[in-house]
Amino acid sequence: MKNINEFQKYKNDNKPISVITCYDYWSAKIVNETDIDAVLVGDSAAMVMHGYGTTVNADMQMMVYHIEAVKKGIKNKLVIGDMPFLSFRKSLIETMNNVEQFMKAGSDAVKIEGANGNLEYIKHIVDSGVPVMGHLGLTPQSVHQLGGYKVQAKDKITADKLKINAKKLEEAGCFSIVLELIPAELAKEVTDGLTIPTIGIGAGKFTSGQVLVLQDMLGMNIEFNPKFLRKYLNGFELIKVALNSFNNDVKNKNFPNIDESF
Repeated sequence: MKNINEFQKYKNDNKPISVITCYDYWSAKIVNETDIDAVLVGDSAAMVMHGYGTTVNADMQMMVYHIEAVKKGIKNKLVIGDMPFLSFRKSLIETMNNVEQFMKAGSDAVKIEGANGNLEYIKHIVDSGVPVMGHLGLTPQSVHQLGGYKVQAKDKITADKLKINAKKLEEAGCFSIVLELIPAELAKEVTDGLTIPTIGIGAGKFTSGQVLVLQDMLGMNIEFNPKFLRKYLNGFELIKVALNSFNNDVKNKNFPNIDESF
């Protein structure tokens, strides 16, 4: 998948969309050789790559750095850059300067969390020729306001508000919307009510596609086990075994051997 038109075609053809996060060159090169449809350079980099407790610590310098690295490895997939905390809330001029940095760093599109207060900016960004992905439900940049990482829109009032905001994002020009940590039936209602595709994470199977954090689905964090996560590899253990094997070979003077020496 190389552009947002293919995103829309996938929904029109009822073909699920696969999205994975990516933050660096070496993993981007691997993802580039897979059947994965699109790549999100997420502000989750603050947590996954830098060890912070939330995504709030991501800033423009951090995100541009990761986008540039990923773009060097991704040649044939759509790259979406995650606009970090408050980078799109201070003024239209600053927002557009930040969007410009993302696009020049290698993003094919940008992702913006939330609808309230963002709609006019999103419309302006889209009208300026930049594709925008929306994000509703659990919006991690608002984690302090939301009171933690928990399922959102569980009652009728908040569910109805989310559905309204989804339509507003579509009307503002978003080409897709991430739905995070909301009930599966609500995600289905939102998806069925939109022309544009939805991408779920912790939102059940009725969305137009799914996104996971690369390190999470590879099992790199043994302490992170949310209900919505499926681990496709025990990466933590495999890498630990490999490192200990190297250590043992060094200690036992089995590495390097004659064939590995000049």
